[in-house]
Amino acid sequence: MNEVLKNYSGIILLLLGIVAGSIIGITAPGVVEYIKPLGDIFLNLLFVSVVPLVFFAVSNSIASLEQQSKFGKIILVMSFTFLFFILTAAVFTICAVYLFPVSGVSGSSEIVSEAANEDSWGNRIVSFFTVGEFTQLFSRQNMLALLIFSFMTGFAARKSGEKGQPFRVFIASGYEVMKELLLLIMKLAPIGLGAYFAYQVATLGPQLFGFYAKPLGLYYIAGIVYFFVFFSLYAFMANGQKGIKSFWGNAVYPTLTALSTCSSFATMPANLQAASKIGIPNSIANLVIPIGTTLHKNGSSMSSIIKIYVAFLIIGKDFFDPANLLLALGITVFVSIVAGGIPNGGYIGEMLMISVYKLPQEAIPAVMIIGTLVDPLATVLNAVGDIVAAMFVNRFVKV
Repeated sequence: MNEVLKNYSGIILLLLGIVAGSIIGITAPGVVEYIKPLGDIFLNLLFVSVVPLVFFAVSNSIASLEQQSKFGKIILVMSFTFLFFILTAAVFTICAVYLFPVSGVSGSSEIVSEAANEDSWGNRIVSFFTVGEFTQLFSRQNMLALLIFSFMTGFAARKSGEKGQPFRVFIASGYEVMKELLLLIMKLAPIGLGAYFAYQVATLGPQLFGFYAKPLGLYYIAGIVYFFVFFSLYAFMANGQKGIKSFWGNAVYPTLTALSTCSSFATMPANLQAASKIGIPNSIANLVIPIGTTLHKNGSSMSSIIKIYVAFLIIGKDFFDPANLLLALGITVFVSIVAGGIPNGGYIGEMLMISVYKLPQEAIPAVMIIGTLVDPLATVLNAVGDIVAAMFVNRFVKV
């Protein structure tokens, strides 16, 4: 019993914090505004620590790989894995909305303040991949640019040979230090996530039973089925029955973290810990999980299909036209890449959907509201999917 308590004390404390937060959110929503700052403090500590962790983890993984061909194989297998998982989630959701159609959905006249960034598409593309100042790299809003810079730094460290050895030692040491810092911060998780979960329940809970109940119900049911069935299937494909056991034995903590924070970014430390316990080599986990946080999103893929489907219901057009379905899959892949690892980060993707399909602006509030309300489960699918993706890559790339 003592051994069980030792191994699962973190999860038990986190569950107690979330349960306490849920009770407060339901029974005393007026108190939430006073305890939410505790959650914000925890998330801020987490965010500022994860940014340097991403830099050190990715650059160190690339710099420490001994064989160039091995690195290339990891990237290739990872890319195919991400694309396969994203398209599988999208096709599964299309099947779900076809078999269980939703009716009685109409537009909303509300104006959503986050509606659109009026920058040109050229400027948006530039901002996705690069930033204008070095200091802007270390912002969670510029994760893709940071990943590219980390890749380039790792390559440069590899190519520098013996002269670059002190720098390679520095980034390896930096990675270990940032891991320990995050372990210290995660000890605050039961309080911080409990407070944040109280906020989620108090603010989003009542809306779940309102106007958008049908499409939300479809998403949550399909998402839960995908979570248990497909993640188990992927884990089995990665390592048989042992893969299923090790995945579910270590996925609880990341799942609860993602559910509480609605942030793939905040879940990254828990994912890295889970990957280590599962036995995934650091050279794979430290690439797949940080990159997956930005580029691999099962939940965003499913929510993209649901939002496109609802938008078509609003305007009375046929979503299941083959041309519309193919375009939906293309948009979904792009949205899954664009949507950042931060809460409610998919607005640009939603604007892309409206633009490509030339939908009326009345559809904008509906898809944004749905995007907000499915965020908790979408984040779970996004974040925890990175662990099973790392297992999948490890199956085909032995380091």
